[in-house]
Amino acid sequence: MTVHFPFENTYAALPASFFARVAPTPVVSPRLIKLNRPLAIQLGLDPDRLSSPEGAEILAGKRIPDGADPIAMAYAGHQFGHFVPQLGDGRAILLGEVIDADGSRRDIQLKGSGPTPFSRRGDGRAALGPVLREYIVSEAMAALGIPTTRSLAAVMTGESVLREAPLPGAVLTRIASSHIRVGTFQYFAARGDTEGVRRLADHVIGRHYPQAANADRPYHALLEGVIARQADLVARWLLVGFIHGVMNTDNTSISGETIDYGPCAFMDQYDPAKVFSSIDEQGRYAYANQPRIALWNLTRLAECLLPLFCDEQDKAIEEAQSLLGNFAESFNASYQAGLRTKLGLFTTRDGDVALAQDLLEAMAKSRADFTLTFRRLSDAALDQARDRSVRQLFADPAVYDEWSVRWRQRIGEEPQGPVVRQTAMKSVNPAFIPRNHRVEAVIEAAVNRDDFAPFEELLTVLSRPYEDQPAYAGYADPPEPHQRVLQTFCGT
Repeated sequence: MTVHFPFENTYAALPASFFARVAPTPVVSPRLIKLNRPLAIQLGLDPDRLSSPEGAEILAGKRIPDGADPIAMAYAGHQFGHFVPQLGDGRAILLGEVIDADGSRRDIQLKGSGPTPFSRRGDGRAALGPVLREYIVSEAMAALGIPTTRSLAAVMTGESVLREAPLPGAVLTRIASSHIRVGTFQYFAARGDTEGVRRLADHVIGRHYPQAANADRPYHALLEGVIARQADLVARWLLVGFIHGVMNTDNTSISGETIDYGPCAFMDQYDPAKVFSSIDEQGRYAYANQPRIALWNLTRLAECLLPLFCDEQDKAIEEAQSLLGNFAESFNASYQAGLRTKLGLFTTRDGDVALAQDLLEAMAKSRADFTLTFRRLSDAALDQARDRSVRQLFADPAVYDEWSVRWRQRIGEEPQGPVVRQTAMKSVNPAFIPRNHRVEAVIEAAVNRDDFAPFEELLTVLSRPYEDQPAYAGYADPPEPHQRVLQTFCGT
């Protein structure tokens, strides 16, 4: 049973300085854990053939499919503010690109497929736990409607990887609009390779921002497009309580997708200063810092593009600063519109932003659960008696009572009825997120007991985050004190 991939590989056609050609390292006995069948069909792939032994070998890197041109991409990056001139795909290999059912170009990449020239003494492998985490969270983000890389498959390799202790090895097949990062531009800019920056910019324009090609100043339009997408993306993160955890420039996608789910997490109790990542000791990538860091990363991209703007550096800097000045407006527009929708507001009025911020401040002071507060507020919009279920989330229910009077007065100024408002609010306020304690329980069952039933069930729940799903109601509950996950780890 032959597995056919209709590859069209444009990145591998770029100059050799953009990547290293390297084949995945074969593994002993690949075993398919999970295949994302709907995504396979969307990519024009046959899920039955991918589920075959030959398919599992391809997804584990043991067999290279026809038409693949395996490469490890070169890039640099600022990691926690410190520049590293060469990073690159140290444990990921891009097999190639396919055109999906919507006509969009998508990368197919194996993550954990063995060492590459960019591995920097690493083994190039991935452990099962981080593979499952990325599969769960990336697919949850997709179901939430947030731009993200996707997970096509998870395969166990039949080999162990050595971290603090021996762990089962695995490979994730990751799908992305592309794997080009801010750090990819930095790689060439750091070498003074302006022609490399130009070739990369032209490739990105053709692939992600085709409208920029017809602009009077295409490279300005490119930066403008990336700024707009990143501003909207980070706003969407905040609206669901997501903390990326490692917003380095090499983890900032040029396409505007969420990429690299290492120490990521969703908040339980609302805390704007919340940090989960074990390596973020200074809180650089805390929840509320994410917009500021996104702008910092975009400023690094702008620095790379300066030679393409004009020959006069001072003028190029001035033009870049003008474009970067649009970030705050774009972010605020997306974030504030999202907050209004979460509160069930259909129109824009003075005081709406303050109303939303006052609720968030009350939630922070009273340690209210972020996701449950907004979800239960959706039901309270239908029936004031359901205020009871919201106020019990607050350590001091009186602060909610005071706020809810103002909220009800505000929604009463609009013509929409309670049913319409509840429906609209439930479409943006999820009941289910990949809560950390649930993800950890899934990983523990898989790693320690080879039990993937909890993994499958969690994926089922998270595939419909905006539906009530009474049979799985417990998945909406926040952790008990003994279940709280205080730190998350990169897993590299």
